[in-house]
Amino acid sequence: MKADISLLDLQNIPRHVAFIMDGNGRWAKNQGQHRLFGHAAGVESVKEVIKTARELGVSFLTMYAFSTENWSRPSEEVEGLMNLLVDAIANEVDEMHANGVRLHTIGDIQGLPGNCYQSLLSAMERTKDNTSLTLILALNYSARQEILKAAVVAHQLIEDGKLSAAELDEQTFSGLLHTKDIPDPELLIRTSGECRISNFLLWQLSYTELLFTDTHWPDFRRDAFIDAIAAFQKRERRFGMVSEQIQTNK
Repeated sequence: MKADISLLDLQNIPRHVAFIMDGNGRWAKNQGQHRLFGHAAGVESVKEVIKTARELGVSFLTMYAFSTENWSRPSEEVEGLMNLLVDAIANEVDEMHANGVRLHTIGDIQGLPGNCYQSLLSAMERTKDNTSLTLILALNYSARQEILKAAVVAHQLIEDGKLSAAELDEQTFSGLLHTKDIPDPELLIRTSGECRISNFLLWQLSYTELLFTDTHWPDFRRDAFIDAIAAFQKRERRFGMVSEQIQTNK
């Protein structure tokens, strides 16, 4: 049954949705294909999710595309993923730009192969002034490393007298992270039935609603996204308060 966007509360659309795009390899195996076939199919899901996000009015999408741990995968798969990334950027940057999508990254992109790094820089420069939607690719990303580096920077600022220990609050520390200019996600969606967050946005997900679906990423398209938003809208976000307080504050 096709998901009906008219049934959503368009005043309660999450501003920022994050995705752990899992299950490409398992989906390909179920098709009797190589894992890279699944990754290529997953690109189509990315395109449809971006389109749906713009339709719904989501402002930020963060996609966990490649973690620091993913380097341990077979070299053939890693090389294929890097080539797929370059091709996807080359093929989609014109449409992204035309639709007002701004490309941004988090993670150590300088650690990526040179052609990937240059393609990302070029696409980010071209789309930097777009305002319809910000697409954030987490590439060569580790949340623990992100937090550790921010702590080192904070320590150095205090040592240099540019920041006092008393001034180091949550807001200041958040400003030292890769996501300093990006609001925390209201919703995290992980596909393929795994129920963990895998070193992804550990600081930023403190009060994020988590949604785990058995759907493999290549099958996660418009209807699945709309269904996820509908599920999000049925939840009560209390931020440590009780239900009565939430109702009173509405």
